[in-house]
Amino acid sequence: MTTKQLLSGNEAIARGAYEAGATVGTGYPGTPSTEILENFVRYPDVYCEWSVNEKVALEVAIGASLAGARTLVTMKHVGVNVAADPLFTLSYIGIKGGLVIVSADDPDMHSSQNEQDNRHYALAAKIPMLEPADSQEAKEFTKLAFKLSEKYDTPVFIRSVTRLAHTNSIVSHSKPTNRPLPQGFERNIKKYVMIPAFARLRHLEVEKRLALIAKESNELSINQTEINDKKTGFITSGVNYHYLKEIYPEATILKLGMIYPLPVEKIKKFCKIMKRVIIVEDLDPFLETLIKAMGITNVQGKKLFPLTGELNPDIIRGSLSTNKSSPVSINIDIPNRPPALCPGCPHRQVFNVLKKLKLTVSGDIGCYTLGVLPPFSAMDTCIDMGASIGVAQGIEIASNRKKKNTVVAVLGDSTFAHSGITGLLNAAYNGRHSLIIVLDNGTTAMTGMQPNPSSGETISGNPTIQIDYHKLGESMGLDQDNIREVNAYKEDEIEKNITKLLTSEKLSLLVIKGLCVIFKTRRIKQLKKGK
Repeated sequence: MTTKQLLSGNEAIARGAYEAGATVGTGYPGTPSTEILENFVRYPDVYCEWSVNEKVALEVAIGASLAGARTLVTMKHVGVNVAADPLFTLSYIGIKGGLVIVSADDPDMHSSQNEQDNRHYALAAKIPMLEPADSQEAKEFTKLAFKLSEKYDTPVFIRSVTRLAHTNSIVSHSKPTNRPLPQGFERNIKKYVMIPAFARLRHLEVEKRLALIAKESNELSINQTEINDKKTGFITSGVNYHYLKEIYPEATILKLGMIYPLPVEKIKKFCKIMKRVIIVEDLDPFLETLIKAMGITNVQGKKLFPLTGELNPDIIRGSLSTNKSSPVSINIDIPNRPPALCPGCPHRQVFNVLKKLKLTVSGDIGCYTLGVLPPFSAMDTCIDMGASIGVAQGIEIASNRKKKNTVVAVLGDSTFAHSGITGLLNAAYNGRHSLIIVLDNGTTAMTGMQPNPSSGETISGNPTIQIDYHKLGESMGLDQDNIREVNAYKEDEIEKNITKLLTSEKLSLLVIKGLCVIFKTRRIKQLKKGK
């Protein structure tokens, strides 16, 4: 009997990896991708880890794949930027055990610093990309991605978006594939060592591979046509397919499951029989540009739809309607709920101090980005994970050193482990005198309480090492007196130490410790239950 279950897109991707026989999962938590690994780790006989950042996660995944394990690696869209360096060379060396990379994009920036369109990574890195429309497809496409990965010796992208990742729909389960026992790494220097002479040869293989996949794309059942009216047809992918079906149940649609490389012959055949073709896609005119480059002229896309934000049925209907003056009005007064630091957060005190001292604060990604908002308004920059330390150094370099130091870098413990440590090393190496403040709340709170190298446990709950800030700082040459730890609840101590360290002519590391209140409450409940 087939088992059916209501699953989110993230849960379905985890299930798909399990059914495909994947045994290794790596990633870094980031909304909207976080729950994929948190669900994958619950399946038997799989290894999962939260890596310190996305680049390391992909590198671990590459190693596991080259040793023969089918491997899943997950990250949000901006995380692919961090992983881009190994990603492009991975395209050249290929895989051994199937390797699937989930890029969870965030159109409309529900929880992100930008809304980049990661379909461009597939094009630029020459890696196939599939885009499911619902949870059932999320599971099936993940399984197909592993098959394509091993058939064509290539990593394969799954592109998810926030609406898919967090929306539940019915999924039918299948029996897991028999898992091939990894045979271990086998030496093959012409394939795995990318010195120029070998890389030139591999680039030729990448182009041959891409041509073969493009040819098969025309035959894949995930690229579906629904022909009714031949006056107007739609080309779309992902959740926008369901939006179209909701508005126009009888519409003629070419629904693309593989969005790179495209099924050229299928698209040309579809457009040839249609008088007019409308391309419905979020963000950039990715499909539109590639389809127009095929020489097809009866298509329209971003001329009708917005370039920013995510589409929805109302926006699609409004963009295609000649009557623009009758939007649906719901007479409900929904109060505005801007994000803010949690009322009980122990690290609110430090932002009080930073505001009081009128310091320039180089901030970072995570809970503490919210220090930019009232009542604190105590943050001046926020670029990307770990950038606070580097930006503070840049400000220091460009400023008059004789002037009193009024610049501090602030970041959380997980972000410090992700990519802040390299910034600290750079500061130490180049003789900076910045003050770096790590707000250690014992968890990766912003994405849902995932452990990290400051937490003392792994994703499986097993005990492990914890960052020793004093030893780390000393190993980078910081003076012992310039490495300090303070209780987050002692505001006077925080102010005294910040004021003191700002007068130092040397690099300083101030760690302010206070457990996230939500994490602390959850732990107390677990202890009472004996877990």
